[in-house]
Amino acid sequence: MKQKVVICLIFVLFLTLLCACNGNQVNIGTPAEKPSQITEAVSDPEENRSPAGDEESGVSDMEIPQTGWTEAVPAEYTKAAAEQGAVVCLDYESEDYVRDGSAITKTAYVYTPYGYDENDAETRYNILYLMHGWGGRAGEYFDFAATKNMFDNLIEKGDIPPLIIVSATFYNKNSSTDFSSSIEEFRTFHQDFETHLMPAVEGRFHTYAVSTSPENLKASRDHRAFGGFSLGSVTTWLQFCYDYDYIRWFLPMSGSCWYYGTYGDFRFEDNVDFIEQLVRNENLDERGYFIYHAVGTEDAVKSQSIGMAEEMLSREIFTPEHYVFYRKNGGNHDFNAVQEYLYNALPLFFRDDSTENVQTESQPFTADTAISDVINDPAFGEYGRLIFPVDTGYWSGKTLGDLHLTWYSNIDPNKTVEIANYMKSHAQAGETIFYDIYTDEEKAADPNKADTGLFFFKGDPGEKFAVCNAGGGFAYVGAMQDSFPHALELSKMGYNAFALIYRPGWDTAMEDLSRAISFIFEHGSELEIDTDCYSLWGGSAGARMAADVGSYGTAAFGGDDLPKAGCVVMQYTGHSEWQKIDPPTYVCIGTSDGIANWRTMQRRIEAMSAAGIPTEFHAYEGLSHGFGLGTGTVAEGWINDAVAFWKQQMKKL
Repeated sequence: MKQKVVICLIFVLFLTLLCACNGNQVNIGTPAEKPSQITEAVSDPEENRSPAGDEESGVSDMEIPQTGWTEAVPAEYTKAAAEQGAVVCLDYESEDYVRDGSAITKTAYVYTPYGYDENDAETRYNILYLMHGWGGRAGEYFDFAATKNMFDNLIEKGDIPPLIIVSATFYNKNSSTDFSSSIEEFRTFHQDFETHLMPAVEGRFHTYAVSTSPENLKASRDHRAFGGFSLGSVTTWLQFCYDYDYIRWFLPMSGSCWYYGTYGDFRFEDNVDFIEQLVRNENLDERGYFIYHAVGTEDAVKSQSIGMAEEMLSREIFTPEHYVFYRKNGGNHDFNAVQEYLYNALPLFFRDDSTENVQTESQPFTADTAISDVINDPAFGEYGRLIFPVDTGYWSGKTLGDLHLTWYSNIDPNKTVEIANYMKSHAQAGETIFYDIYTDEEKAADPNKADTGLFFFKGDPGEKFAVCNAGGGFAYVGAMQDSFPHALELSKMGYNAFALIYRPGWDTAMEDLSRAISFIFEHGSELEIDTDCYSLWGGSAGARMAADVGSYGTAAFGGDDLPKAGCVVMQYTGHSEWQKIDPPTYVCIGTSDGIANWRTMQRRIEAMSAAGIPTEFHAYEGLSHGFGLGTGTVAEGWINDAVAFWKQQMKKL
């Protein structure tokens, strides 16, 4: 008996999806539903209507009711607009994720708005990806002239900013479109989306992603939306579960989340538990997300959407700012309903944008730029938060020109601005300027490892490399004064320089530095570096790190068994230990340093020199702790002396 029921349900769904593809309304009877909080909340379509695009309704400020009724698409929106967009076919390379992972070619159709110019790389566009239902295909959303006309009119009338729209598919040439096989296909679609579809589309069309690197795609999530109908709605929910880092706006139309369960076994509570935990763990309330969930009152499979919505609305975390549920009065499981959902939802997406013109790339940073603007700049993505110390108690200042770091002196605002602009310009050019040194699994096991990584200041291909380690008393990482400036100057000289962001604490710092060096050696070919006679640089606590790894080697601290550094460059530290096998060492410090005594450093260097280790020592009159490059002081230019010392060691190879 149960088997017959399942077959009947699938047959009903099949019929309704065929109707969706034909754009015809067909009423299919469904069992009466029990009264629900949703039914009670929106019992009168006229009283609860909140038209999309009505400024008096507060839609522009996202103050619409959390549940309500969609408004019909005005007749003039379904007619041909004066300013019409174009649809092009895009073939792209992907993989057959359901079967053997073999290389395949897939197809998507891309709508570009009126006025789009492929030669205008400065103008950027929001982007919406749309997914069909069971048995559908790529380009389906553009098959209906009324829907394509509606997109044109929404843009022409200023209801939404100019928008790129992609009609994609979870099927490929090897796919079977039977129901169970379709489920397998959409469950793996997020892999195609992340690795192939999104880079293919946004590598060709001008979106807010300044490159197709994962970092820049994630950085542009505020300008990316995903929606789908029926099984495409289920796919949309899964996109939220897997690709929240890439997408901010979601439009599931007639379908629920199947992260757990499947058709007929919807497991609403388990799925909403998962989504709620995801929102909390990934801080999505603060980062921003919005789900416009919709279904018709006569939709043959409306019960799963209503069940999902009831569970979502029962949780306090899903406020109207993040989740709304709207219904089409009399709406069936068809593209007429889909068109109405799109009409109502799209004006609520990308709502921070101007509808007059799309944005262009932001201007360069200045001394007056807020530090928070640098951290949150889309060019940097998630690693923007590591540019300044994550331990906020050790630095102050609102702008780049106001930056102060505990225990540091002579911070040069011009250099701070130069570093920030260097990072941004290279990131926008599509270059990788930041590398994780730990895997996602390692970071999940130890969340503190998420606060680590290497900023790369690339020099000449095939040139030697240096790792620069900032100080901060093993309490924080003062990179903007004590490693970024050094790495930038070394890159200008042609060397490949890395600035390490490590976990505070001696043990963890040593582990992170050893891991970083191991990472660099492992990826030497990819990074285009020469690993012979590399150098380790550091100031204050960072100098201790450079000295200890230089002395004992990376394997002593959990790294690979690698050659020792050819040279160590140290600034202002009271480190006094040394061994006869220590690398050649260059040291500089100020005579007025109240934290590290210059005579301690001098005695260490003299002892090393007496043991036959090449050394060089400089004490600068009147300088205090943490002078960095020493720009504008008696120490200015010391880095040139240090590089000359390093070169002397290279000649001995």
